[in-house]
Amino acid sequence: MRKYEVMYIIRPEVEQEAVQAITEKFQAIIGNGGEIIKHDVLGKRRLAYEINKIRDGIYVLVSFNGTNEVVAELDRVMKITDEVIRCLITRDVA
Repeated sequence: MRKYEVMYIIRPEVEQEAVQAITEKFQAIIGNGGEIIKHDVLGKRRLAYEINKIRDGIYVLVSFNGTNEVVAELDRVMKITDEVIRCLITRDVA
């Protein structure tokens, strides 16, 4: 298993309970074949640039160990989740 980091941005109008449900869904995907090292909900912040006329977003940062299959499934689910504006999964080299 390799170390990865994923940062994703959730739409700002999403309720707190829905944000919790979304993060738990992604944690379950990672937990199925991987392990979460660190999970931080960084809160609502201004985006560097507008995305589809949205100026703010709820940032979430997750560090985890996982296989290629876990990363592929996580990427697939994040791309089809309507509440997620942007996501980026990177491999931690250190």
